[in-house]
Amino acid sequence: MLDLTQDVGALTAAIVDIESVSGNEKVLADAVEETLRRLPHLTVDRSGETVVARTNIGRPERVLIAGHLDTVPLAGNLPSRVEGDLLYGCGTSDMKAGVAVALKLAALLPEPNRDVTYVFYDCEEVEAERNGLTRVSRDHADWLAADFAVLMEPTDGVIEGGCQGTLRAEITTRGKRAHSARSWLGVNAIHAVEPILATLNAYEARRPVVDGLEYHEGLNAVTIHGGVAGNVIPDQAVVTVNYRFAPDLSLAEAESHVRELFDGFEVAFTDGAPAARPGLTHPVAAAFVAAVGGTPRAKLGWTDVARFSALGVPAVNYGPGDPNLAHQQGEYASLSQIRDSEIAMLNWLSPGT
Repeated sequence: MLDLTQDVGALTAAIVDIESVSGNEKVLADAVEETLRRLPHLTVDRSGETVVARTNIGRPERVLIAGHLDTVPLAGNLPSRVEGDLLYGCGTSDMKAGVAVALKLAALLPEPNRDVTYVFYDCEEVEAERNGLTRVSRDHADWLAADFAVLMEPTDGVIEGGCQGTLRAEITTRGKRAHSARSWLGVNAIHAVEPILATLNAYEARRPVVDGLEYHEGLNAVTIHGGVAGNVIPDQAVVTVNYRFAPDLSLAEAESHVRELFDGFEVAFTDGAPAARPGLTHPVAAAFVAAVGGTPRAKLGWTDVARFSALGVPAVNYGPGDPNLAHQQGEYASLSQIRDSEIAMLNWLSPGT
């Protein structure tokens, strides 16, 4: 069980020290469940290693606060350690500091000014089909019903609205095999990728403003495969491109854009995830921005806010921790920033505010 009476920084360290690499969240999920079940104002449910706790006091609005329990594999960075204002350790920034803040809120707010659903889920750092939110949205969608959601991903304490969508496409060129000593008898598929690369080099990324936030798209080659042997003219080459698109486009529209750019080539989409609009125009979101302060910015990347958006729940990213430190061996979070995030969230949800 976790001690929710301790300082949020100390709680973060305790959570960090429970190893929870993706697929190994059970010990931490058990501790979270046991801790929350001791709070009489919460109804607690569990699906796999995802724990959902809710207040039910009849408020006219419900907000959802979510954080994932898993981390990337260890890199010799446990147990945690403190140096000055910095807490080092695997998952400190991404995102056990945010989990600690959410747990403190659950303990400190038996009667929040809005009903609150707390979601602590598994397998965010791995493939989508293993993600706890995927499972819960499929099997228990009612657990995730809310007017607004805050995903406590590390944002350096700045509200980041929505998220970019992402897709990957394989663009294939074809040729004809031949012995490299008689290359004129073949057609070199690798040479044929030149116009694909020229298109990418000439591409001007859009920077659209969506709901007041500027997004910056990107279209890039991420892998190239081709070649048969050192003495064979290759008959096939594949360029994989990754398109990060703004939330004014649907996934289908983004795919159409890529097809249009590479018209005349074989284009096959290997995966994709839709973007999410910022959701800052919702009245609950406006109250959140007012309580937290600062100037919101666009989320340049994909996060699980897109899952909430698909469920009709506007969502933002907000949490302590520098996202640029995520997954690094020397990952850390600022203890003062963790406390500031706790205070900001309490200002938003405390009765009378």
